[in-house]
Amino acid sequence: MKALSPGILLFLLASTASADFSANLGVASDYYFRGIFQSKSSANGGVDFESGGFYAGVWAADVGGDIAGDGLEIDGYFGYGADVGEVSLGIGFTGYYYTGDFDDTYQEINLSAGYGWVTIDAAIGQYDDAESGSSVDYQFYSATVAHNGFWGQYGTFQDTFSGDYIQLGYDFSLVEFDFGFSLLLTDDNAVGQEEQALIFTVGKTFDL
Repeated sequence: MKALSPGILLFLLASTASADFSANLGVASDYYFRGIFQSKSSANGGVDFESGGFYAGVWAADVGGDIAGDGLEIDGYFGYGADVGEVSLGIGFTGYYYTGDFDDTYQEINLSAGYGWVTIDAAIGQYDDAESGSSVDYQFYSATVAHNGFWGQYGTFQDTFSGDYIQLGYDFSLVEFDFGFSLLLTDDNAVGQEEQALIFTVGKTFDL
């Protein structure tokens, strides 16, 4: 899957007016992504750019630990979002890259639509398996309901990958920090066994 790199897009957009740059730092008691465990006590951070509906950014987190070797997950992403009446629409690209031997590369097109409390997301992606030299396609879909800090999400994998999860949470801000609590319930296809987790996160965003 070929796409314009986030770094190049960031350079092209930097000349536009009313651009906003921000940075973020955080830590999670357990890092799960789409219902799949990545690491315990994971620290993360990133830099984001926004201008006129366009966005681009880079985000990284430590992964692996005892389960699959140490390393970093480094995500690059860009896209565009706009409101059409009362509906929010978005399209973008995300690449997931790894140092060490934790995992291989994922690249995907991201689509989203939101109305009121509800947002539907879709990811159409490709996974490059370095060991076998082959690539496989996958799809991921989620529906999220959010209101006044409370949220719930159902996610499911399709195509080559499989698995479902439900996550319920509450996010709030206090003394300029962002806090989150969530309960995750996965089925046995997502991680090889049924799993439940109570996750705590804390983070802070800085304007640049």
